[in-house]
Amino acid sequence: MGRAFEYRKATKLKRWGHMAKTFTRLGKQIAIAVQAGGPEPENNPTLRSVIATCKRENMPKDNIERAIKNAMGKDKSSYKGVTYEGYGPHGIAIFVDTLTDNTTRTVADVRSVFNKFSGTLGTTGSLAFLFDHKCIFTFKAKADMDMDDFLLEMIDYNVDEDMDIDEEEGTITLYGDPKSYSAIQKHLEEMGFEEIGGDFTYIPNDLKEVTAEQRETIDKMVERLEEFDDVQTVYTNMKPEEE
Repeated sequence: MGRAFEYRKATKLKRWGHMAKTFTRLGKQIAIAVQAGGPEPENNPTLRSVIATCKRENMPKDNIERAIKNAMGKDKSSYKGVTYEGYGPHGIAIFVDTLTDNTTRTVADVRSVFNKFSGTLGTTGSLAFLFDHKCIFTFKAKADMDMDDFLLEMIDYNVDEDMDIDEEEGTITLYGDPKSYSAIQKHLEEMGFEEIGGDFTYIPNDLKEVTAEQRETIDKMVERLEEFDDVQTVYTNMKPEEE
């Protein structure tokens, strides 16, 4: 298993919270995709990708259709992605990905949590050196695939050599340059892969050890951040707890 996969697997529940919050997160992604490219998945690659992710997260079809309809309504909100970064307790680096229609509200919410836990909210880009920003795609594998040939072809699209295969789920997960997101998605679709769910992620390049007591404090801070509807994902460079 690759470093990125192991980090995501170990921290997924901590970062994404409970099911209801996941649906809220995906609903906002649907809204942005619809507002940018229209409500028809066949004509909107970004929406196709988000819907595939929704299905993988077991979001009901009615919820997906309702989110698309709401994004087309008269009272639709205009969301934009904003990332906040800083240091939490014990020198742990924290990235907070948000989708918001009110940055004044969102930054106040995020800052209040950093202050409560004696952290420091930094400027955009101040912690970029601690994380690798990647686009990520998960899709159904084909029968009898030659993974070596597949990898050689995908490297031309700025995809990492470190690729993860989940035999139990029958899926492949690959990581690449965020700037190549559209090109990677288009090529995967042209190759006939199905249920191509795309997203972006931050992967820490240097995990930091913490004590059990320190982990408890940081987990509480992450959970408090996740309570805000604007917060999509929280990333840290804290080493995942071994099972």
